[in-house]
Amino acid sequence: MTTSATRADIAVIGGTGFYSFLADYDEIEVETPYGAPSAPIAVGEVAGRRVAFLPRHGKHHDFPPHAIPYRANLWALRSLGVRQVLAPCAVGGLRPEVAPGDVVVPDQLVDRTHRRINSFVETGAVHLPFADPYCAGVGGAVLAADPAGVKDGGTMVVIEGPRFSTRAESRDYAASGWTLINMTGHPEAPLARELRMCYAAIALVTDMDAGAESGHGVGQEEVFALFRANLERLTGLLTGAIERLPDPSGCTCSTWAEGLELTYEVPGA
Repeated sequence: MTTSATRADIAVIGGTGFYSFLADYDEIEVETPYGAPSAPIAVGEVAGRRVAFLPRHGKHHDFPPHAIPYRANLWALRSLGVRQVLAPCAVGGLRPEVAPGDVVVPDQLVDRTHRRINSFVETGAVHLPFADPYCAGVGGAVLAADPAGVKDGGTMVVIEGPRFSTRAESRDYAASGWTLINMTGHPEAPLARELRMCYAAIALVTDMDAGAESGHGVGQEEVFALFRANLERLTGLLTGAIERLPDPSGCTCSTWAEGLELTYEVPGA
């Protein structure tokens, strides 16, 4: 049962190295039909708004990208009342228009994963419209929070992981015109949309991918180190975005399901 103390309107899903966000919070254990989420959910206030925080990989980076309980995570957040999701993540750069240290709000996604359950639909005919995978309203709030420091737009390709790309793979992705590469953005984004939540990724470029640089190629330590170095910056950006989030009522991220008979539960809907 959701109470006023456990309810949240907004969620932040923390990426690699981003394991806490709220200074004062209640920790909520949530059970879902899809198992336990990555960690208990912290619920508190930011800028006068009720916010839930969930570390995507768990409190101690327990879950590699291909083993994250994505369905449990999104369902748990929706069950607390969440309607808007901010999703910071570490990404590699594929093209010269981005560089390590850049923050990008992508507007397109390409799925190159292959062993993840990417939908709540298990029976019947429910086909998610996903031409524009990210919420313009949530993404716009992030851009408005730091218009000079955040880049607008770009395509993020999501690979299975946990290995990084070969140079040939990386060059192929770049040649396709894709800007960023990541391991966790899918199925997180479509699952959020299936649950009628607004969702936007906030991509921190931690490195240039193997095919976009010379030398040894990307390594785990440099990715983690750059993300850690930008935690304060990301926290400030998230706070500013939360202050500016629009009313989600009437957003197409939710209204796409009006008049449809969904064959899965949307908690709290």
